[in-house]
Amino acid sequence: MFRWLILVVVTMMSVSAMAQEPYIAGKDYMVIDTPVRTVDPTKIEVTEVFWYGCGHCYTFLPLFHSWAEKRPEDVSIQYSPAMWNNKMKTHAQIFYTAKALDLLDVMNSEIFDAMHLQKKGLLKTAEIYPLFAKHGVSQAIFDKTFDSFGIKSQVQQADARARGYGITGTPELIINGKYRTSASLTGSHEKMLQVTEYLIEKERKAKGG
Repeated sequence: MFRWLILVVVTMMSVSAMAQEPYIAGKDYMVIDTPVRTVDPTKIEVTEVFWYGCGHCYTFLPLFHSWAEKRPEDVSIQYSPAMWNNKMKTHAQIFYTAKALDLLDVMNSEIFDAMHLQKKGLLKTAEIYPLFAKHGVSQAIFDKTFDSFGIKSQVQQADARARGYGITGTPELIINGKYRTSASLTGSHEKMLQVTEYLIEKERKAKGG
């Protein structure tokens, strides 16, 4: 009888705790089956999985940047390009080339603008290189970097990461390699960030912070 009462109390406490959770796994966010390793395990990592050709990513860009600028010190922001075809792999190469040349901060929005405002496909190097030339990058340096083994390896790693995350679209946010959320789950980009903050706090408590 006593053991039965304990079971009832524990069950009621569990149900009560679930009822108090503002966001629900499987509804507002998804739990990643096998956690994906993060860059810095001492931080809580938030990774945006994006594609330069994605209109929703373009709309989300200023909102996410504004949110990221106010992040606490224990939160790390990362970006990982999605790719389901060769076109997206080329765009991932652009991303990693800009990053390798230490130009990503100034070029990221320019690459988005080229695709969404100037309607450029950015699939041929003759169309891609002028974006880098504006920042003083020589043709030789661009060609060497864009086609390098290091850049292609990073593209492959990003592809593997996206598969590990189990993403279904872009943009999606990955929290500490364990959870993913998106506007398609939450209903809006703003709520996606609210869910992200909730999951950051969940990870912070799990780390004992």
